[in-house]
Amino acid sequence: MHSRSSERRSLNLLHAVLAWIAREVSVLDPGCFAIVMATGITSNAMIAERQRGLSDALFRVNLFVYPWLVLATILRMTDVRAALWRDLANPRLVFSFFTFVAASDVLGLQIALRGFVTIPLLLWLSALAAFAVLTYFSSGLLIFRNAACGADLVVRGGGLLAIVGTQSLVLLGVPVAASTISEHGNAIVVLIHALWGIGLVLYGIFVTHFAYRISYMRVEPQDLTPLLWVVMGAAAISANAGSALVQNGPGPDFLHTMRPFVEGASFTLWAWATWWIPLLVMFGIWKHGVRRIPRTYTPMLWSIVFPLGMYAVATYHLSVADDYPPLRVLSHLMAWVALAAWIATTASLIVASARSLRKFARSN
Repeated sequence: MHSRSSERRSLNLLHAVLAWIAREVSVLDPGCFAIVMATGITSNAMIAERQRGLSDALFRVNLFVYPWLVLATILRMTDVRAALWRDLANPRLVFSFFTFVAASDVLGLQIALRGFVTIPLLLWLSALAAFAVLTYFSSGLLIFRNAACGADLVVRGGGLLAIVGTQSLVLLGVPVAASTISEHGNAIVVLIHALWGIGLVLYGIFVTHFAYRISYMRVEPQDLTPLLWVVMGAAAISANAGSALVQNGPGPDFLHTMRPFVEGASFTLWAWATWWIPLLVMFGIWKHGVRRIPRTYTPMLWSIVFPLGMYAVATYHLSVADDYPPLRVLSHLMAWVALAAWIATTASLIVASARSLRKFARSN
């Protein structure tokens, strides 16, 4: 009798967990792949720190999380298509889908750093295809439906995820080009140089709108979301991508003339990213310390972890590309800050998920 009762409780618990998962899939955040981005770049930062064990542990996390999120997105696409379409058609949310592009590329970089060739190529091609669709779809949506959100889209940082997606294609494109036969490899090198330039122009456009919004229009605490850190992260990934192009020797001769520009622009972008960090910390202090807005878990928190990790990696690669070792000290510090932020955000995710599951089980 006791065995049957225990079995019944186990079945009820399993049913509740499966129902909760189904509900979570139906309301999946379009920026959910930011967790893969944050985990992957923190893992790569640990490689730069020669902490291979920590890097491999984070890599294993991504090997589980990325396929699960892809499956969840496919399920949402088939079972709750209307909800997915509403997110895609929302100018405030559409740019969040670029996290899939960046996550695919960051995971591809993790795999490439471990000596594999084919899987990074497939991930890069899938990210490139998604980027091609999203970049024109989101741009068209922004142009024709900008009245739906106005400048609020910019201050919340969402648009800058397009730049992160663009530059992530450059980062993974470098090892993909190096592992591809000469003719196709040169074509990829030309493409990633073009993408780096496109990312630079897009960043200039979005950051100008962003600066105008926060300087000349009223800003409320709810406007200062964690996505604001993407302002710094987009500059950091652009600097990192530029450093990768500088260190990537092969390619057509005409690209060699770009090297001084790429090198100088990368350092300028890194300096700009550095300038933003104290200001973003000040925003957080004002929101949570002065205005007393409680800190709660949101998937957007991964948009703080990723820029921190990307800044650490960008600083490291810049120190190598420009042969300036003193930057290595800053890279070392930020790598551990990024890991601490990853641990804190993961703990918040676990606690929030447990509370959500308990609440759901009680209500059912």
